[in-house]
Amino acid sequence: MSATNAKAQTEDVHFMHIALGLAREAQALDEVSVGAVLVSDGKVIGRGHNRSVSSKDPTAHAEIEVLRQAARKAGNYRLPGATLYVTIEPCAMCVGAMIHARIARLVFGAREPRAGAVLSRESLADKTWLNHRIEVAEGVLAEECGALLTEFFARKRAAKP
Repeated sequence: MSATNAKAQTEDVHFMHIALGLAREAQALDEVSVGAVLVSDGKVIGRGHNRSVSSKDPTAHAEIEVLRQAARKAGNYRLPGATLYVTIEPCAMCVGAMIHARIARLVFGAREPRAGAVLSRESLADKTWLNHRIEVAEGVLAEECGALLTEFFARKRAAKP
């Protein structure tokens, strides 16, 4: 492994730990436990977690929350060169927003077999008919990311009468 690859892997783990912390915050608020951070030039420029339930907004996914926050800070909806870290493989809506924002790279933890639009169900991030493609890395802290989501839904199912 080259020094550049080792540095990138170390950074990926560092930022995924931050995303996991945000996913835990979502879980504590009884939101689906997904967290995300957006990084540019080694600095976090957006952070968030799912808020669909509390905000009564179906678009308030963690990825959308960080894109909105970073775009406001940047004064531009385009965020070229940024890397988005998210605990779970994004859905079609979120991948579409990343493409429009011109995110350079997506790093996610666990696959989402039901609605994942990056690798599991669809591969929107690299469609040649779109005017932007996103570099994708998967599996960073996958076990921990997946377990958090599994625990959340197990608790929800157990709570049903």
